[in-house]
Amino acid sequence: MTHQRLHSGERPYVCDVCNKAFSVKSNLVIHQLIHGGECPYVCDIRNKAYSDKSSLINYKRIHSGECHYVCDVCNKAYSTKSSLIRHKSLHSGEHPYVCDMCNKAYSDKHSLIRHKRIHSGGYPYVCDVCSKAYSDKSNLTRHKRIHRGERLYSCEVCNKAFSQQSSSNIHQHMHSVEGADN
Repeated sequence: MTHQRLHSGERPYVCDVCNKAFSVKSNLVIHQLIHGGECPYVCDIRNKAYSDKSSLINYKRIHSGECHYVCDVCNKAYSTKSSLIRHKSLHSGEHPYVCDMCNKAYSDKHSLIRHKRIHSGGYPYVCDVCSKAYSDKSNLTRHKRIHRGERLYSCEVCNKAFSQQSSSNIHQHMHSVEGADN
């Protein structure tokens, strides 16, 4: 269900303070820490505070010169202007790029091109370790982290590490559900 919401754009979890909406409950929980003044992750250069470690790491990319283009809505930083434009379409909710085969709509042209490979059977990016094929190079790059044992995403609650951000998000959601049950 969470996976479907990420692709459909559905955002049922809404902050009762600022009305910002999220597709995953754990992201809302993390966001709400901002309103409670619980932002323990502070940039040592600009003294900007964040509620979660991954947001601080992303913000620090601006100082390293790695990312110069910053979203004015969520402060996520990008190395290219086109990446920022593609990201900002997520905030607007617009989906002007429509597949002519199945009518599925996307917020950016790149996502539509990637989607169309499903219809054509085009999976040109192949893992040299296990031969798993992907329609998009970034998905192959993300997959290869598993073989290298890279675990870039860690749980803020228990520090368990994951190679995929989606796995980390699902895991962290488990903590928020456990906390709500108590």
